[in-house]
Amino acid sequence: MALLPILSFPDPRLRTIAQPVEAVTDEIRQLAADMFETMYEAPGIGLAATQVDHHIQLIVMDLSEDKDQPMVFINPQITPLTEETQPYEEGCLSVPQIYDKVERPSRVKIEAINLEGQAFEIEADGLLAVCIQHEMDHLNGKLFVDYLSPLKRQRAREKIEKATRQRDKAKVAVKR
Repeated sequence: MALLPILSFPDPRLRTIAQPVEAVTDEIRQLAADMFETMYEAPGIGLAATQVDHHIQLIVMDLSEDKDQPMVFINPQITPLTEETQPYEEGCLSVPQIYDKVERPSRVKIEAINLEGQAFEIEADGLLAVCIQHEMDHLNGKLFVDYLSPLKRQRAREKIEKATRQRDKAKVAVKR
């Protein structure tokens, strides 16, 4: 397994629309394994392939405390099951250190394929419903900051750019 670099906002590659997975191959299974390793190390609870510069419809998630309930969604489709929405404080591995409330449907149906190539369907609410919708947005080239006001989005961009500059300066100082 390998750790993969996570793209950070405002990288334009995060706006790429993911393509469907044609077939579940060993290469797809390896990518999923690498994505889990990357997500756990980050640490996060969900990761879309788009975030690691693979523009295919693949999502990994693990919402468990012990990180022992991995879920894989290939070519996922979501159907809201209610018009009721709920605000949820979201963060993102591609938008580090930024958190804000986003309104999303509170209950959804997810149809996808697993790593064995078998179709499955689940209904979700709470954190699972929020997380799958958040990761699906990535596959569609959308980020949670897109739901925020233009001012909040600009502040997020500036904060991330400043943190990136500081990190890069620290790397240069260490190399000297």
